[in-house]
Amino acid sequence: MARYRDALCRLCRRESEKLFLKGDRCYTDKCAVERRKYAPGQHGQRRRKLSDYALQLREKQKAKETYGLLEKQFKKYFYMAERKKGVTGSNLLQLLERRLDNIVYRLGFAANRRQARQLVLHGHFTVNDRRVNIPSYLVRAGDTIALKESSRKLNVIEENISKIEHRGMPGWLEMDTGNLRGRIRNYPSRDEIELPVQEQLIVELYSK
Repeated sequence: MARYRDALCRLCRRESEKLFLKGDRCYTDKCAVERRKYAPGQHGQRRRKLSDYALQLREKQKAKETYGLLEKQFKKYFYMAERKKGVTGSNLLQLLERRLDNIVYRLGFAANRRQARQLVLHGHFTVNDRRVNIPSYLVRAGDTIALKESSRKLNVIEENISKIEHRGMPGWLEMDTGNLRGRIRNYPSRDEIELPVQEQLIVELYSK
Protein backbone atom coordinates (compact mmCIF):
# COMPACT_ATOMS: atom_id res chain seq x y z
CA MET A 1 0.00 0.00 0.00
CA ALA A 2 1.27 3.47 -0.89
CA ARG A 3 2.54 5.60 1.98
CA TYR A 4 4.06 9.05 2.21
CA ARG A 5 7.83 8.54 2.52
CA ASP A 6 9.11 12.10 2.17
CA ALA A 7 10.05 14.50 4.99
CA LEU A 8 7.15 14.88 7.44
CA CYS A 9 8.03 18.48 8.23
CA ARG A 10 7.16 19.41 4.64
CA LEU A 11 3.55 18.50 5.37
CA CYS A 12 3.38 20.88 8.33
CA ARG A 13 4.99 23.66 6.33
CA ARG A 14 2.53 23.10 3.48
CA GLU A 15 -0.37 23.66 5.88
CA SER A 16 1.44 26.44 7.80
CA GLU A 17 0.47 24.68 11.04
CA LYS A 18 1.96 22.16 13.41
CA LEU A 19 0.46 18.74 12.77
CA PHE A 20 2.71 17.13 15.43
CA LEU A 21 3.98 14.44 13.07
CA LYS A 22 7.52 14.26 14.52
CA GLY A 23 6.79 13.79 18.20
CA ASP A 24 9.02 15.70 20.63
CA ARG A 25 10.72 17.67 17.85
CA CYS A 26 7.45 19.57 17.30
CA TYR A 27 7.72 21.03 20.82
CA THR A 28 11.22 22.43 20.30
CA ASP A 29 12.84 25.27 18.35
CA LYS A 30 13.86 22.73 15.71
CA CYS A 31 10.26 22.53 14.47
CA ALA A 32 10.25 23.39 10.75
CA VAL A 33 7.15 25.56 11.08
CA GLU A 34 8.92 27.70 13.66
CA ARG A 35 12.04 28.10 11.52
CA ARG A 36 10.45 28.52 8.06
CA LYS A 37 6.89 29.79 8.17
CA TYR A 38 6.19 29.32 4.49
CA ALA A 39 5.31 26.44 2.17
CA PRO A 40 8.10 24.21 0.81
CA GLY A 41 9.39 24.50 -2.76
CA GLN A 42 10.74 27.35 -4.86
CA HIS A 43 7.37 29.12 -4.94
CA GLY A 44 6.63 28.57 -1.26
CA GLN A 45 7.05 32.21 -0.26
CA ARG A 46 4.61 33.53 -2.84
CA ARG A 47 1.35 34.84 -1.39
CA ARG A 48 -1.71 33.64 -3.25
CA LYS A 49 -5.38 34.01 -2.49
CA LEU A 50 -6.92 30.56 -2.29
CA SER A 51 -10.20 29.73 -3.98
CA ASP A 52 -13.08 28.16 -2.03
CA TYR A 53 -12.19 24.76 -3.46
CA ALA A 54 -8.54 25.17 -2.49
CA LEU A 55 -9.51 26.04 1.09
CA GLN A 56 -11.72 22.96 1.30
CA LEU A 57 -9.00 20.76 -0.18
CA ARG A 58 -6.38 22.03 2.25
CA GLU A 59 -8.61 21.23 5.25
CA LYS A 60 -9.16 17.72 3.95
CA GLN A 61 -5.44 17.23 3.32
CA LYS A 62 -4.64 18.56 6.78
CA ALA A 63 -6.92 15.97 8.41
CA LYS A 64 -5.58 13.15 6.22
CA GLU A 65 -1.97 14.04 6.97
CA THR A 66 -2.60 14.35 10.70
CA TYR A 67 -4.03 10.84 10.97
CA GLY A 68 -1.75 9.36 8.27
CA LEU A 69 -4.53 8.10 5.99
CA LEU A 70 -4.81 7.53 2.26
CA GLU A 71 -7.60 9.09 0.21
CA LYS A 72 -9.63 5.88 -0.04
CA GLN A 73 -9.44 5.31 3.72
CA PHE A 74 -10.38 8.89 4.52
CA LYS A 75 -13.35 8.83 2.16
CA LYS A 76 -14.58 5.62 3.81
CA TYR A 77 -14.65 7.37 7.20
CA PHE A 78 -16.52 10.31 5.68
CA TYR A 79 -19.28 8.06 4.33
CA MET A 80 -19.48 6.27 7.69
CA ALA A 81 -19.85 9.66 9.42
CA GLU A 82 -22.50 10.73 6.93
CA ARG A 83 -24.66 7.70 7.72
CA LYS A 84 -24.53 8.31 11.47
CA LYS A 85 -26.95 10.56 13.32
CA GLY A 86 -25.66 13.99 14.25
CA VAL A 87 -23.31 16.49 12.61
CA THR A 88 -21.30 14.83 9.84
CA GLY A 89 -18.11 16.83 10.47
CA SER A 90 -18.06 16.05 14.19
CA ASN A 91 -18.88 12.40 13.48
CA LEU A 92 -15.94 12.23 11.09
CA LEU A 93 -13.42 13.55 13.61
CA GLN A 94 -14.84 11.29 16.31
CA LEU A 95 -14.36 8.22 14.10
CA LEU A 96 -10.78 9.23 13.34
CA GLU A 97 -10.07 9.73 17.04
CA ARG A 98 -11.43 6.26 17.81
CA ARG A 99 -8.79 4.51 15.68
CA LEU A 100 -6.58 2.29 17.83
CA ASP A 101 -3.33 3.84 16.57
CA ASN A 102 -4.65 7.30 17.52
CA ILE A 103 -5.70 6.06 20.98
CA VAL A 104 -2.22 4.59 21.55
CA TYR A 105 -0.75 7.97 20.61
CA ARG A 106 -3.21 9.96 22.74
CA LEU A 107 -2.50 7.76 25.77
CA GLY A 108 1.21 8.55 25.47
CA PHE A 109 2.50 5.11 24.46
CA ALA A 110 3.88 6.53 21.19
CA ALA A 111 5.59 9.81 20.23
CA ASN A 112 3.45 10.20 17.11
CA ARG A 113 0.75 8.37 15.17
CA ARG A 114 3.22 6.79 12.74
CA GLN A 115 5.09 5.17 15.63
CA ALA A 116 1.78 4.18 17.22
CA ARG A 117 0.73 2.42 14.00
CA GLN A 118 3.96 0.44 13.97
CA LEU A 119 3.60 -0.59 17.62
CA VAL A 120 0.03 -1.76 17.01
CA LEU A 121 1.01 -3.69 13.86
CA HIS A 122 3.71 -5.50 15.85
CA GLY A 123 1.07 -6.72 18.30
CA HIS A 124 2.18 -4.89 21.45
CA PHE A 125 -1.34 -3.91 22.61
CA THR A 126 -4.52 -5.54 23.78
CA VAL A 127 -8.10 -4.25 23.76
CA ASN A 128 -10.18 -5.68 26.60
CA ASP A 129 -7.38 -8.25 27.19
CA ARG A 130 -7.51 -9.44 23.57
CA ARG A 131 -4.52 -8.86 21.28
CA VAL A 132 -5.33 -6.48 18.42
CA ASN A 133 -2.84 -5.63 15.67
CA ILE A 134 -5.11 -3.58 13.39
CA PRO A 135 -4.33 0.19 13.55
CA SER A 136 -7.76 1.11 12.13
CA TYR A 137 -9.63 -0.87 14.81
CA LEU A 138 -12.37 1.39 16.23
CA VAL A 139 -12.47 1.35 20.02
CA ARG A 140 -15.71 1.80 21.94
CA ALA A 141 -16.60 3.67 25.10
CA GLY A 142 -15.56 1.59 28.11
CA ASP A 143 -12.84 -0.33 26.24
CA THR A 144 -9.50 -0.88 27.98
CA ILE A 145 -6.25 -0.60 26.03
CA ALA A 146 -3.17 -2.11 27.64
CA LEU A 147 0.43 -2.90 26.80
CA LYS A 148 1.14 -6.63 26.60
CA GLU A 149 3.07 -8.06 29.53
CA SER A 150 5.91 -9.17 27.25
CA SER A 151 6.23 -5.64 25.80
CA ARG A 152 6.44 -3.71 29.05
CA LYS A 153 10.21 -3.39 29.04
CA LEU A 154 10.44 -1.71 25.64
CA ASN A 155 12.68 1.35 26.02
CA VAL A 156 10.69 3.36 23.49
CA ILE A 157 7.48 2.91 25.48
CA GLU A 158 9.11 3.89 28.78
CA GLU A 159 10.62 6.98 27.17
CA ASN A 160 7.31 8.05 25.63
CA ILE A 161 5.36 7.58 28.86
CA SER A 162 7.87 9.73 30.74
CA LYS A 163 7.28 12.60 28.29
CA ILE A 164 3.49 12.55 28.23
CA GLU A 165 3.29 15.90 30.04
CA HIS A 166 4.22 17.56 26.72
CA ARG A 167 0.82 16.71 25.25
CA GLY A 168 -1.40 16.22 28.26
CA MET A 169 -4.25 13.72 28.45
CA PRO A 170 -7.63 14.30 26.72
CA GLY A 171 -10.54 14.35 29.15
CA TRP A 172 -12.30 11.46 27.41
CA LEU A 173 -9.38 9.14 28.17
CA GLU A 174 -7.85 7.97 31.41
CA MET A 175 -4.43 6.43 31.88
CA ASP A 176 -3.01 4.20 34.61
CA THR A 177 0.72 4.69 34.07
CA GLY A 178 1.59 2.22 36.82
CA ASN A 179 -0.16 -0.65 35.04
CA LEU A 180 0.36 0.78 31.54
CA ARG A 181 -3.34 0.60 30.89
CA GLY A 182 -5.77 3.18 29.51
CA ARG A 183 -9.56 3.35 29.27
CA ILE A 184 -12.03 5.10 26.97
CA ARG A 185 -14.33 7.05 29.28
CA ASN A 186 -16.63 8.22 26.51
CA TYR A 187 -16.61 9.25 22.88
CA PRO A 188 -15.03 12.68 22.41
CA SER A 189 -17.16 15.72 21.60
CA ARG A 190 -15.86 18.24 19.05
CA ASP A 191 -14.69 20.54 21.85
CA GLU A 192 -12.53 17.73 23.25
CA ILE A 193 -10.76 17.04 19.96
CA GLU A 194 -7.73 19.31 19.69
CA LEU A 195 -7.38 19.47 15.94
CA PRO A 196 -6.94 22.73 13.96
CA VAL A 197 -9.32 21.63 11.19
CA GLN A 198 -12.51 23.25 9.93
CA GLU A 199 -14.42 20.03 9.36
CA GLN A 200 -17.37 21.81 7.74
CA LEU A 201 -15.14 22.62 4.76
CA ILE A 202 -14.39 18.90 4.37
CA VAL A 203 -18.12 18.16 4.37
CA GLU A 204 -18.65 20.83 1.70
CA LEU A 205 -15.87 19.34 -0.42
CA TYR A 206 -17.30 15.81 -0.42
CA SER A 207 -20.88 17.04 -0.83
CA LYS A 208 -20.23 18.53 -4.28
